[in-house]
Amino acid sequence: MSNTIEYLTGFGAHAESEAIAGALPKGRNSPQRPAFGLYAEQLSGTAFTAPRHENRRSWLYRMRPTADHRPFVRYEGAAAFVAPLASEPVAPNRLRWDPPADLPADADFVDGMVAMLGNRHPADLTGVAVHLYRASKSMTRRLFVNADAEMLIIPQQGTLHLFTEMGRMDLAPGWIGVVPRGVRFKVDVDGDCRGYLAENFGALFRLPELGPIGANGLANPRDFETSVAAFEDANGEHEVIQKYLGHLWTTTLDHSPLDVVAWHGNLAPYRYELARFNTIGTVSFDHPDPSIFTVLTSPSETPGRANADFVIFPPRWMVGEDTFRPPWFHRNVMSEAMGLIHGAYDAKEGGFSPGGLSLHNLMSGHGPDVDAWKKASEADLKPVKIDNTMAFMVESCWPYVPTRFALDRAQPDYDACWADFPKAELPK
Repeated sequence: MSNTIEYLTGFGAHAESEAIAGALPKGRNSPQRPAFGLYAEQLSGTAFTAPRHENRRSWLYRMRPTADHRPFVRYEGAAAFVAPLASEPVAPNRLRWDPPADLPADADFVDGMVAMLGNRHPADLTGVAVHLYRASKSMTRRLFVNADAEMLIIPQQGTLHLFTEMGRMDLAPGWIGVVPRGVRFKVDVDGDCRGYLAENFGALFRLPELGPIGANGLANPRDFETSVAAFEDANGEHEVIQKYLGHLWTTTLDHSPLDVVAWHGNLAPYRYELARFNTIGTVSFDHPDPSIFTVLTSPSETPGRANADFVIFPPRWMVGEDTFRPPWFHRNVMSEAMGLIHGAYDAKEGGFSPGGLSLHNLMSGHGPDVDAWKKASEADLKPVKIDNTMAFMVESCWPYVPTRFALDRAQPDYDACWADFPKAELPK
């Protein structure tokens, strides 16, 4: 990862940063004449009247206002990014995918995006969509902005170099990054990069409540990093691709819009290293609920029911006594889309590869496969370190619908991993 990029620390913190000394006004947001002839512009991620503790916005001081653009027209590329969800009724089947071999080749971050799962329309301002990406070209004089969602980027292979309106940010496997709704950015790559992207159409991601855990643990606020102000002073034609109400649109500017010289506020792109997650687990018996692995949550209007939870299954010690240690068999009102960054997932002995995906929709019975069940049932229950692995889940209260691309590539034999469980022998 680049050693030249500096970061601010703290989740959702009110911060300020300027790439040129004196660019940031003091004591006011919109002075009559901002320094150097810059334009003051507010970017609001929540309604103006949101409660103070939930209000997210930043003030940007830029060389030109974003209002300076030509009309948008339909963008004809990246058809797989905005592919519609399957139109036929969704069967209550569990689904799993190998890493697709036919992701777009010779494409950048936008054109290399493929939609897999979704569950609401962006205009509902709730719901989530899950995509795979393959990027082997840098975005040269091209930028992207998502008006539908904040984006959670989960690299699986290769490092992404993001240049956003508010600064630079590198994302390698083992890190995640979040780009807020409405922030323009471009992505440079070195070689072939692959990974996952989750669009969150609902309430902004936040840290989950800790409850009885107390003040510390899970993802700690100080470990989140936001880049400092950096800008691009470039004239000439630049294409801006915008996702809006589920479609892609394009316009051309005569300059780079990455011209924010200073900013302050609490809405900005951020990144987090998953290895810093302080995993909580049992030191007595029973496998705890997977909610203890939640990194970020987007609440719904129903308390305790998430529009989207980002959950990880990191390296950890298993020490439970008289305990079936893998995740137990269960059915759930939540719907679970799971990916694998590296290693193996402890509840599936085979068939689930890094870069792949699985779906267990609401009330679909699932759990460890036969081999994992047998191994865990017969294990010597000494302390064991689950290591060299990182799986994740984007869980939602809304059932997922696959795209046609996804349905056509699902493993045909996924159900077989739960076949041949021996029948329990009851006393006569």
